[in-house]
Amino acid sequence: MSLDVLTRKSLSLFSAVGGWRMVAEGVASRVVFLIAYLLTGEVWTSALIAVGVVLVFAVVRVWTDRRYWSAAIGLVIVGGSTLLAGSTGQAIDFYLPAVFIQAAQGAVFLLSVLVRWPMVGVALGVLRRDKFAWRHDPALRRRYQLCTAVFVVKCCIATAVQVPLYLAGQTIGLAIAATLLGGAPSAGVCLYVCWRILREEPEAA
Repeated sequence: MSLDVLTRKSLSLFSAVGGWRMVAEGVASRVVFLIAYLLTGEVWTSALIAVGVVLVFAVVRVWTDRRYWSAAIGLVIVGGSTLLAGSTGQAIDFYLPAVFIQAAQGAVFLLSVLVRWPMVGVALGVLRRDKFAWRHDPALRRRYQLCTAVFVVKCCIATAVQVPLYLAGQTIGLAIAATLLGGAPSAGVCLYVCWRILREEPEAA
């Protein structure tokens, strides 16, 4: 797999799952909620402001890209966060879904490594339309296993940091952790590491 091909495929995969707009939506909702809460002290008001911001993103996405599913996902996540925080009256609960999402993602990625069906390989195989041909290449399969393990580590670190912050009631700390460890910055680091791992053609076994 050449560097040029990998770069194109990686960008295509990134675009397929929502691209930079999806990243912006995830970061914006968490940051906007925190700022609004610090200014107003009102959970419902802050949550509804965050919903409004994501709704604007969703409308723009549907209008320009016709990507209804990605717009819906963003609204469902922030909507669930809003209902949870609003029902408990605790601002910190707005970030609880992010904690669960990281833990669930980590479990899925770890399981895929254990059963030797690494999620990175599955995703790239579908994207490249060669499905599971990579499973017949032991060297490439090992690289996909390693890439998937990178995401497992990322999710474990995020969960290990976020859970104590939630239990301690540290809203600001959890907001920062959810944005950095559960959002674009950490995902970008993982993608870069995977790019480094996959950038050269694996040697034949």
